[in-house]
Amino acid sequence: MKRNTTIAIIDYGLGNLYSLKKALGLFAETVIITSDPKIIAMADGIILPGVGAFQAGMREIEKRKLLEPIVRFSKTGKPMLGICLGAQIMLSKGFEFGEHQGLGLVRGNVKIFPKFVSDSEKIPNIGWSEVSPAKKTKWKNTIMNGISDKSSVYFVHSYIMIPDNKTEILSEATCGDITFCAGVKKGNIYGTQFHPEKSGEVGLKIIENFVTIANTYDKK
Repeated sequence: MKRNTTIAIIDYGLGNLYSLKKALGLFAETVIITSDPKIIAMADGIILPGVGAFQAGMREIEKRKLLEPIVRFSKTGKPMLGICLGAQIMLSKGFEFGEHQGLGLVRGNVKIFPKFVSDSEKIPNIGWSEVSPAKKTKWKNTIMNGISDKSSVYFVHSYIMIPDNKTEILSEATCGDITFCAGVKKGNIYGTQFHPEKSGEVGLKIIENFVTIANTYDKK
């Protein structure tokens, strides 16, 4: 069932925009790929996708003058979701090809996987991995609502999010011997290191949950 909701996918030149739009279109009446600040401001929810390097992501956001509209939206209370690179650049700093400032919506850093993961695992981490709630974290009433512990989702990354506040870690996954942050939540701000739009039925449920949260925001 589609919700009478408008979701804006922010186009800053990096990201798998059209497969994401197709998935969102199953649940939201209006899905717009845009870099227009006015459309971003009027949306019920926004998604910040992204594939590539932290530095390139921030450069393209700044070049398109999107930094202020994104930060302004984050303060409205309406939900926003960063995916993969889009989640990483929501943090304070990234250390890919040097040190670079992020959006600063979630305090923390983005760093490469520790050099030793395991003999059997290779970096980048590409493929399906199980996700679980972080310690003392519940998925109810979040984008992970109704998702079973140890559900498999699809990852493609070499860098990981390290939030300063561990209570803002929503989900975790494991690569070799390393348990890493697979998702964050800070109020209305969500981020997933994995790609919901590539994660089958589990991913579609996460996308549906995001649309539902956006649809009910004004009714709270």
